[in-house]
Amino acid sequence: MIKFNFIIILTIFLSFNIYSQNIEFSKENFLGKKKELGDALKNIKEGDKYFDLGYGNYFTAIDYYVKANDFNPNNSELNYKIGRAYLNTNQKFNALGYFEKSFKLDSTAMEDIRYMLAQSNQVNYKFDIAIKYFQQYKIYVKKNVPNNTEIIKEIDKKIKECNSGKELYKKPVNVSIENIGNTVNTKFPDYNPIINADESMMIFTSRRANSTGGKKYPQDGGYYEDIYISYFKDGKWNSPINPGTPLNTDLHDAALGLSPDGQKLLIYVDINGGDIFESILSGDNWTTPISLGDTINTGENHESSATYLYDGKTIFFVSDKPGGIGGRDIYMSKLDKNGKWGIPKNLGRTINTPYDEEGVFMHADGKTLYFSSKGHNSMGGYDIFKSTFVNGKWSEPINLGYPINTPENDVYFSISASGKHAYYSSAKPGGFGGQDIYKISFLEDNKTTDIKKDSLKAVANSLTLLKGTVTDAITGDPLRASIEIIDNVKNIIIATFESNSKTGKYLISLPSGVNYGININSTGYLFHSENFDIPVSSQFQEVTKDIKLNKLEIGSKVILNNIFFDFDKSTLRPESTSELERLIKLMKDIPTLVIEISGHTDNKGSAEYNKKLSESRAISVVNYLVSKGVANNRLKYMGYGFEQPIATNDTDEGRQLNRRTEFKIIQR
Repeated sequence: MIKFNFIIILTIFLSFNIYSQNIEFSKENFLGKKKELGDALKNIKEGDKYFDLGYGNYFTAIDYYVKANDFNPNNSELNYKIGRAYLNTNQKFNALGYFEKSFKLDSTAMEDIRYMLAQSNQVNYKFDIAIKYFQQYKIYVKKNVPNNTEIIKEIDKKIKECNSGKELYKKPVNVSIENIGNTVNTKFPDYNPIINADESMMIFTSRRANSTGGKKYPQDGGYYEDIYISYFKDGKWNSPINPGTPLNTDLHDAALGLSPDGQKLLIYVDINGGDIFESILSGDNWTTPISLGDTINTGENHESSATYLYDGKTIFFVSDKPGGIGGRDIYMSKLDKNGKWGIPKNLGRTINTPYDEEGVFMHADGKTLYFSSKGHNSMGGYDIFKSTFVNGKWSEPINLGYPINTPENDVYFSISASGKHAYYSSAKPGGFGGQDIYKISFLEDNKTTDIKKDSLKAVANSLTLLKGTVTDAITGDPLRASIEIIDNVKNIIIATFESNSKTGKYLISLPSGVNYGININSTGYLFHSENFDIPVSSQFQEVTKDIKLNKLEIGSKVILNNIFFDFDKSTLRPESTSELERLIKLMKDIPTLVIEISGHTDNKGSAEYNKKLSESRAISVVNYLVSKGVANNRLKYMGYGFEQPIATNDTDEGRQLNRRTEFKIIQR
């Protein structure tokens, strides 16, 4: 019995000793396995070749290294090489086991093995162990590496990331993250998903086999980037389509930013170091992309990310041009009166750090900016942050937290107008390819800390999403129409959009705190107006408003929804100016036009009183038009009181609709 136990102990000791011993790829160690040894050495050589080629070739290097490792798994240097290769991919989490084995086999073989162990522990959320190895490597560098200031600075940054990671990891935010499935995702990289405001369309970038050119990029062996489009129908994302030329070319074409209405697209074109172009959706077809010009695209510098403000007149973009705060900074540019993009303005040190910023996305509310950064309190690589523009300045960026952010690179985040869902790309275990597109759902959690509530607060609580179709009132045919958004108080046009020429669909984001006039125009039709007075305190709402335009013919009527009077009076309020100016323009454009201005009320009060009030209001409009040069003989007026209701008078909403000013064409 004693002898038997001794044999067991000896066997365990020998096994452990063999495992712990570094075995070189030499003839002496593999007698009788000359061919296998030769094959392993060839695989290592091939792996080294692909590793040295760099970006896009690391997985090929790993394939060769692993073949050699299957033959001899107990070589410290080869395990190190596999770990290094994984650290250069989007599957960094696989590196840890190889570095641990390399270190166990020979802790002195590689000078920076502790740094590699630190990084691989960090990406696997083992922050305390990572900090230990970073500190050990820092001691080594101070003793053995001359001119080590930058290395020490980088190690200190990594330790700071680990400390941030510990705090964020302990307090996960209440979200669900799900792969959107293999209808969209493939075995190829699929990334940078961008959604329109109502989450009905997604545009993303992919390097799949059916790219427009069908060719592979020589530098990394992957297919060229192409832009793909998927639509959300019947509760799911449908099979993506490749829109082909002119949006996609034989070279790299990547989606960057989509206007909230889905009608304009900013794209990356691989010329001059990487430039930003714009394409517009006309019916079903995207126009030939046009460069944003040399104020945005600066020589050989790399402009890599861009997003629209809700009005389409401002963009935010990322560039590595000289003079920035860090390597890559976020800038803002506005369209001038000539339709040219103005000189970009750096967003400053509140947003930009000495490190890189990337993946910028402006929410449809017009004030909440999402972006990725390697600075601030990142837990490793790029983390996604948000900042809000309030009282003329950007708020301190807030980390969106774990599990949205990880110790790896988390970039390109797009959120719906409702704030309920967001999309981003990630290389998570169990995915379909190197990078897949994931959906984030923000969940309710009464136990959420104040910090987490602030970071995940629904950004859309001050936004109205207005959508619908513009059609001919008689035929129902969809119309291409110009849609002006007016600030009635300031009497300025905030933005101009167009409905889609094929479908008539439109989609507009209206941030709260403004009295909006909406003016819809189409050639050969009377204009149509809507009013949305949205208080600052209003919550997110989605309003569907189908617009039916009447042709310019006798008998056609238009409700002037942006004519306002003081309560119970006929005095025109200043907010009426824009609507009245449109009517004046119509009268000047068609000098033969004769119209009737009519006033209407609800049924509160006597018929006599309401008829008199409605007539007085009609007269006020006529007097204004005459004062602006419209001939008196082209204008009639009538006060109908509550004789011609267009809605019930039994509800507040109905009575409000009945209180209106109209004009009718009586001669053309």
